[in-house]
Amino acid sequence: MASQLKVDTLTGVTTAGSISVTGEGNSTTTNLQQGLAKAWANIDGDAGTAATRDSFNVASITDAGSGQYDCFYTNNMSNDDYSFVCSQKMAANPFPASDAYAQNQETTKFFINSALPGTNNYDTDVANAAIFGDLA
Repeated sequence: MASQLKVDTLTGVTTAGSISVTGEGNSTTTNLQQGLAKAWANIDGDAGTAATRDSFNVASITDAGSGQYDCFYTNNMSNDDYSFVCSQKMAANPFPASDAYAQNQETTKFFINSALPGTNNYDTDVANAAIFGDLA
């Protein structure tokens, strides 16, 4: 019979915030805390003034210019060596050869820049970002 576990908080025995999960094949373990996204955002960049549609651990964003978005953390990162994954979609052309990239990663914010290769930055319809690393 399948079991169901309902809890509000999981706490590690050895280290409170560290929980190991047995991986596929029962031969390896993964640290649950290290595998979680520490922040993410879905940004509407062509709304006049950029705004988040939805986010996690992002307190606010600033429209820093055409195709440029500063995203400030609610809870800061412990250093600026975290992993940052981002993508974008332009409404006029859903499959452009476009660039969305991280720039100026800091402990208090991350920065997204949107551009078409060989052209200027542009305000994108959708910019997405996910942050993986250690919280302060």
